[in-house]
Amino acid sequence: MKRFEYVTVPLLTHATKQILDNWGQDGWELVSVIPGPNPEQLVAYMKREKQ
Repeated sequence: MKRFEYVTVPLLTHATKQILDNWGQDGWELVSVIPGPNPEQLVAYMKREKQ
């Protein structure tokens, strides 16, 4: 059975792609993005398979 680990990542709207690319290089897959605590910030939910 596959097992996953999860992380929440704050995203700044002016650097979203760079942040997601960095996490993606480490094997994290984007699951969802929701609004953050202020208009300049989003929160990404990510997962990756446990080794």
